[in-house]
Amino acid sequence: MRGWLAQTAGGLPKIFWYLWTGTLINRTGAFVMLYLEIHMVVEYGFSATFAGLVLGLFGGGMALGSLVGGVLADRWGRRSTLLVSNIALAATAVVLGFVFQPVAVALLAAVYGFWNGLGRPAFSATMVDVLGPSKRMRGMNLNYWAINLGFSFAAVLAGVLSRTPHLTVFLLNAAAQLVMAAIVFWRVPETQVRTVTPGTAVPHKAPVEGSILMVLRDRVFMTFVLLNLGLWIIIESCKLIPIAMHQRGLDAADYGTVIAVNGIMIVVFQLFVPKLLAGRNRSRVLALSALLVGLGMGATAIAGTVPALMLTVVVWTAGEMLNAPVNGTLIADLSQPAMRGRYQGVASMGFTAANFVAPVFGGMLLDHAPPMTLWLVLAGLGVAVAAGQLLSGPVRERRARALTEPKPLVEGADRAAVAA
Repeated sequence: MRGWLAQTAGGLPKIFWYLWTGTLINRTGAFVMLYLEIHMVVEYGFSATFAGLVLGLFGGGMALGSLVGGVLADRWGRRSTLLVSNIALAATAVVLGFVFQPVAVALLAAVYGFWNGLGRPAFSATMVDVLGPSKRMRGMNLNYWAINLGFSFAAVLAGVLSRTPHLTVFLLNAAAQLVMAAIVFWRVPETQVRTVTPGTAVPHKAPVEGSILMVLRDRVFMTFVLLNLGLWIIIESCKLIPIAMHQRGLDAADYGTVIAVNGIMIVVFQLFVPKLLAGRNRSRVLALSALLVGLGMGATAIAGTVPALMLTVVVWTAGEMLNAPVNGTLIADLSQPAMRGRYQGVASMGFTAANFVAPVFGGMLLDHAPPMTLWLVLAGLGVAVAAGQLLSGPVRERRARALTEPKPLVEGADRAAVAA
């Protein structure tokens, strides 16, 4: 056990563990959106359609915030962007606690999503900065584990807090965001690359060349982002399982039992994944992941009981678990170091966009097509993503090697930078 712990968590820098702690606190505080999901119809009196729109606006706000946050992380700095994100999230949460009018709640949900997305690229870029290529997979896997552990706590808290005074929920969320901001302020330094100009001894931020358009024109990277978008559209479609349960005469309240399988599997088994994947071909792992996710979600079409639905969750969760550490590592490996924030922002946008696409278009298929259509489409999408990962893998790996292999030192600036 001691040896396994050393392989899993040993040798990682202190800054990583401060970030990891911040992730756990931040995701535990994510019960606000879960609270809204539970209460928008019952307590706020919103229609199901309008409640779905609120959730979609939250996802849209995150996608936009991710793009802006990526630019700020490079130009302004990781630390400053993280501080603004968490302080603004706390302020928005407090305002949300006083608002019940539908349009105002929808707009504030979009603003809350924007601030949420703003900090993601800076956080990811900071983590990549401090881990380095050799420790990225272990670090990304541990952070993903913290995300899901925190989310599991949030789900429990959302239920516990459902009977507390309304404003208390939002004040507790604001407190969690401020704790994260305090950790960043006191313990996380700016990690952006710094250089030393020849003839001086004063380090300064490396110049940021190009724009977000350069990332969007990076075909290798954008192909990977689009494949990730396809995968996460499948995974985020799990939010539509309660509708499928209702259509089949099952109690939608049992959805909590069904989806709990996802969190339990990740919390119990995710830390063993890096050892399982050590030395494996990354493109093949990603292809297998997509097949499992597609197969599991597609099997929802024929799962007519709660135990059968739980089994489908086991299958697609296994695919999600395989994907997480490899995906995070590849995004880092494919990023130009001087534009790491922008690359992380575009990658995060691919994930957050799935929060909007999956419920909107999936809901349309459930409403206007035969019941099995959505799930069969998702199974087909899983096969397409798997094929795309295999076909694009060789070029992607060549790019990753070119960016991560150490460069030989040269005279002048490089020698001065190393000395500094």
